[in-house]
Amino acid sequence: MSRRSKEPLQDALLAWYSRHRRDLPWRQTTDPYYILVSEIMLQQTQVERVRQYYERFIKQFPTLEQLARAPLDDVLKAWEGLGYYARARSLHKAAQIILRDYNGKIPSTRAELLKLPGIGRYTAGAILSIAFGQDEPVVEANVRRVLARLFALRHAQTYGQLEELARTLLPPKRAGLFNQALMDLGAMICVSREPRCLICPLSKLCRARRLGIQNELPVRAQAHSKPHYDVAVGIIWKGDKILITKRPDDGLLGGLWEFPGGKRRPLESLEDCVRREIFEEVNIRVRDLKHFMTVRHGYSHFRVTLHVFEGLYAGGRPRCRGCTAWAWVSPEELPKYAFPSANQKIIAKLFDALDKTTVNFRQRAQSTKE
Repeated sequence: MSRRSKEPLQDALLAWYSRHRRDLPWRQTTDPYYILVSEIMLQQTQVERVRQYYERFIKQFPTLEQLARAPLDDVLKAWEGLGYYARARSLHKAAQIILRDYNGKIPSTRAELLKLPGIGRYTAGAILSIAFGQDEPVVEANVRRVLARLFALRHAQTYGQLEELARTLLPPKRAGLFNQALMDLGAMICVSREPRCLICPLSKLCRARRLGIQNELPVRAQAHSKPHYDVAVGIIWKGDKILITKRPDDGLLGGLWEFPGGKRRPLESLEDCVRREIFEEVNIRVRDLKHFMTVRHGYSHFRVTLHVFEGLYAGGRPRCRGCTAWAWVSPEELPKYAFPSANQKIIAKLFDALDKTTVNFRQRAQSTKE
């Protein structure tokens, strides 16, 4: 695409963006730290959801140094509910590396950014173009959809192919604005279903629109069904305290607290699963298990059904066998800890039940001694 042929597209899109851009808090700055935080949050998460967390997170950790020196538990608590907690761990680790190796200054080259945890090609491109004004493209879901329709791409494209195509469209020294304009166009006009072609600033330049195939693009990879697991967990009382355990720092939901439990084995009863998993995880025995609730929850690559039981401590000295920490806490203390979303649903139901079923367990637990 020649420079002259690109100019109408660039001018039309940037003119539209100047009038219709979304008012987002991270667009009020080009500070690399704020851009880093926002772009990590935006990975696999809708803009409106990120908006609810971004300003609160920045208020708690206003500088990269404060984030780097904060305990990981505090960072995870601030991230609680946003999901994909590996992003929070990576952001925290990246801040520590930047403070240690770059004197607290976020690096401004693609090669250096890509060495940092949690930063891939999209995030690096966003930081370089928006914070540092470099001519680097970004490709995320909205941009992918716009490009597929604009150029009538009838076959699935690799990330690298789309990135190079996006690079050819960049107006010199205005890549940051252009990238954000592409994302906004995809989010507001060139939407997944029933794109708003009649009010699109690029409708006259769009090949898919001209061919009448805009609703067929982009070509999607064949979907595969997600595996499902039954997981049994326990709300275990000892006196007026509940047992919680902390997950290992690596892996899914690493570093978060949870009610102990795990996957059910074939032919194993849910109650037996709770007893076995808690013993294997924290070395204690439990008794008087009663079904409390069922929670269905989906992750990016699998689904789980949490079968939640309430029960009593029956003996054993706690020690970490499959966790990194354990604690007996009162229900009132639970909000101090960072829990994954599925466990948050358990906590909400627990508070609702405190004056009903749970009171009986607390009274019965008063006589339970270690």
